Amino acid sequence: MENRTSKYNIHNGRGIASNITELIGNTPLVRLNKIGSGLKAEIILKLESFNPTHSAKDRPALYMIKKAEQEGKLIPGSIVIESTSGNTGIALAAVCAAKGYRLMLTMPENFSVERRRLLRLLGAELVLTPAELGMQGAIEKAAELKAKLPQAFIPNQFENPANPESHYKTTAEEIWRDT
Repeated sequence: MENRTSKYNIHNGRGIASNITELIGNTPLVRLNKIGSGLKAEIILKLESFNPTHSAKDRPALYMIKKAEQEGKLIPGSIVIESTSGNTGIALAAVCAAKGYRLMLTMPENFSVERRRLLRLLGAELVLTPAELGMQGAIEKAAELKAKLPQAFIPNQFENPANPESHYKTTAEEIWRDT
């Protein structure tokens, strides 16, 4: 197939990105020649690990924040609160740090120390919940914090239509463009 783009360029033609959010998306595709040999179809992977936090969760994190900004739900000085099991929290921490938002993440206390360290390094404030309550406990704690901080915004990754929409509007369009 003819490639519709001249070359993959994570900087969109610029030498230096002004912040980490500019590096989210536009990830490369790679053809799996050996695995696909002999098949009547090509196997192509989209390398989402090229995103800044090495995760496909960077896209929805940025998309949910941008959508909230556009809808007036998130304004400068706002607090973002979210329950997380890891990757979305890491992505939100990177996005919120770049955009200047305070981020409070709720998560079960039994989640890895490494993830917690990384989240703190990215500027997130962690609120740990009892392990036996699982993610439901973290979700409930986020709602409790929101009740105390009415100006805060909860992206609500598990129910927010902007989460899957981010892939429809960006990932899918990139795959179409690049194949």
